[in-house]
Amino acid sequence: MEWKTRRLASASVAVAAATALVAGCASGDGGSTSGASGDTLTLWTHNAGNSAELDVVKKIISDFNSSQDTYKVKLQAFPQNDYNSSVVAAASARKLPCLLDVDGPNVANWAWGGYLAPIDVADSEVPLSDQLPSTVGRYQNKVYGFGFYDVALTHFARKSVLKEHGIRIPTLEKPWTRAEFDAALAKLKESGKFDYPLEMGTGGSGEWWSYAYSPQLQSFGGDLMDRNGYEAASGTLDSEKSVEWATWFRSLVSKGYISKKSGADPNKDFLAGKSAIQWDGSWNAAKNADKLGDDLAIIPPVDFGNGPKIGGASWQWAMSSSCSNKEGAQAWLKFSRQTKYFVDYAKATGTLPATDTAAQQIDGYEPGGKFNDLVEFARKFAEVRPVTPAYPYVSTEFEKAAKDILAGADPKDALGRAAKDIDTNLKTNNYYAG
Repeated sequence: MEWKTRRLASASVAVAAATALVAGCASGDGGSTSGASGDTLTLWTHNAGNSAELDVVKKIISDFNSSQDTYKVKLQAFPQNDYNSSVVAAASARKLPCLLDVDGPNVANWAWGGYLAPIDVADSEVPLSDQLPSTVGRYQNKVYGFGFYDVALTHFARKSVLKEHGIRIPTLEKPWTRAEFDAALAKLKESGKFDYPLEMGTGGSGEWWSYAYSPQLQSFGGDLMDRNGYEAASGTLDSEKSVEWATWFRSLVSKGYISKKSGADPNKDFLAGKSAIQWDGSWNAAKNADKLGDDLAIIPPVDFGNGPKIGGASWQWAMSSSCSNKEGAQAWLKFSRQTKYFVDYAKATGTLPATDTAAQQIDGYEPGGKFNDLVEFARKFAEVRPVTPAYPYVSTEFEKAAKDILAGADPKDALGRAAKDIDTNLKTNNYYAG
């Protein structure tokens, strides 16, 4: 599973484009139509290019449609690259479907923009309280979405390589410190056995940059913005601690520890032995275990001084505000919240099940299982990205700054520019009030 989500398109997308993008969605009906077989509700998903996850969606739809004759859900799948822009365009044309999925960090933006309606799934088989907190999408104390899974960042390494170079294998209870991590990279570099001792996925784009690197920024003591009211980035994104992170981040390139732009398949390079340690996601855990067996080390994030951190929140299901049959839409949402579907999603996608009950039914993710630490990383170390409608813009500016820093820009100047641009955006949009 590749963790690359696309930024929201501008809300000014032409209505003509929206008409083309939403072809097949009933005109002006809020994604719901009536017929002899009951009310039909349209469901959109980003999984057109992901057959494994799409098959689970199809199964839930089929089971729901067969379970009753009041409602019928109809699927429309989009390629992930086109999905967010399709939703924004459809919202401009007032042609959103009743049901849609949304990437967790975008829930606040879509709720603020009027795309989503709060949902009530209180009497479902699986209570929301049973889920990993990062898998429930909230904005202004209302629930707008929920996910069946999350993913977790981790370091992968070969135990044999770490032992050969006298490097301690960290544990959940005792992660590497910054000093240990830096010393380990120096040893691995000095060995001359690797193209780069560390693989960080710097050839990625889009949301990967905020997802992968802002947790390290937060572990240093910085952040993307001030979370007390979400009204400023200046003083936080360009703070002393944030600049300290950026200086360290740049040093990884200058010391030859990482590539300024990694290859097209960083995990393949890691498995080929081109790097000793990889900063990657749980989606590659099973593949790496198949290749490396018991030699695979699944390592927690480094504690850079303010505790280990990873990003939280993945794709979630939601209901549009324009849906003309919210009762039917919520009936589907409630029906989908069965433990067996949480299990199906995790098995199909190699992701982390959102509940302990589901985890106990998946080989390797049960307590004591070889992948259970990943679930614990998500539970103990995950920090959701800023819960503000400004987040898509914040993420874009952070990506620009981080890329500039790796390319040699002054860390303080790059973060300062990003912070000022974010502050301008906040002010222009009246701090996303309402």
